[in-house]
Amino acid sequence: MNQLRIRNLAGLFAAAFAFGWAGAGLWDSLGTLPAVPLLAPVILALIAAVLLATALSLRARLRAQRERREGARPVEPLVAARAVVFGQASALVSSLVAGLYGGFGLFLLLERMEVPNRREQALYAGLSVIAGLAVCAAALYLERVCKLPDGNGDDDHRDRHGPMGSPI
Repeated sequence: MNQLRIRNLAGLFAAAFAFGWAGAGLWDSLGTLPAVPLLAPVILALIAAVLLATALSLRARLRAQRERREGARPVEPLVAARAVVFGQASALVSSLVAGLYGGFGLFLLLERMEVPNRREQALYAGLSVIAGLAVCAAALYLERVCKLPDGNGDDDHRDRHGPMGSPI
């Protein structure tokens, strides 16, 4: 599984930001602008909270397992892998969504603040950007929590298997 890279997330954000800003200008030239939904930042914040709660739960379980505490519930590798995939997918989508709302919000701030109700729309767009960045941060933290330590004593496994764990 490939690791998330901050530069990839930043590139997606920047491309979506430019597209959102240009798209808002084009849409405005047609006479109307779509509204930023109030639930956009709320849903992104909920996803960030779920990712953070998952990361903290897995971190506590992995720590208990490493310290060999009695009654420690082991973490199934498939559960950790699914959590990381969910985090990665959430981070990629939220960087796109945050970029779109960021570009739209910038357009509103620069061009349309005199139109009634646009201040609220710009605020919702800004909150969506912040919540989207929180999703990315929580996903990166979850990925770090679930990362296998280097030199995990699996040398003989590597001797019998080629790159990526495929049999020789």
